[in-house]
Amino acid sequence: MLEKRKVPLVGDELEETAMKAEHFVVTPQNCSEPLNVLGVRITVLASNTQTRGYEITLQSGDEGIGPPPHRHDWDESFYVLRGTVDIVIEGQAVACGPGTLVHVPAGTVHGYRYCAGGGEMLEITGKGGRATRMFTDLSKRIPPGPPDLPLVTAALAENGVTLSP
Repeated sequence: MLEKRKVPLVGDELEETAMKAEHFVVTPQNCSEPLNVLGVRITVLASNTQTRGYEITLQSGDEGIGPPPHRHDWDESFYVLRGTVDIVIEGQAVACGPGTLVHVPAGTVHGYRYCAGGGEMLEITGKGGRATRMFTDLSKRIPPGPPDLPLVTAALAENGVTLSP
């Protein structure tokens, strides 16, 4: 539940805005079921509607799975929990093992692939991110198996993501 506060504007005018999010706790017993997004299992831990800012997801995948190079207008960081993940930023690949944090600024071309044995990582988006909405949309619209690339490209574009060559 959001608390509404009065925010002073120019002069004596006041604007009522929703500024403060309620606290919440996510446990293994009450977290959402993982989404299947092009083979990556994504559990939404916190959406920006809950936090009023950032988003957090838990992502895991089998060897060879991961998004192609793409860009979007929000910052994104990845923290590798298990396995090795090849993260490609602006064409340069970095093999990232457990304990590695990678920050990707908004507008930067990036992608990743899980290496041998698969892996798991946390993803944290910056304010204004639309990742959790995009993941939910893709999970509903794109069935498991070989993806329909025109449908995937359109769904990504509708969610603020552009694929890169």
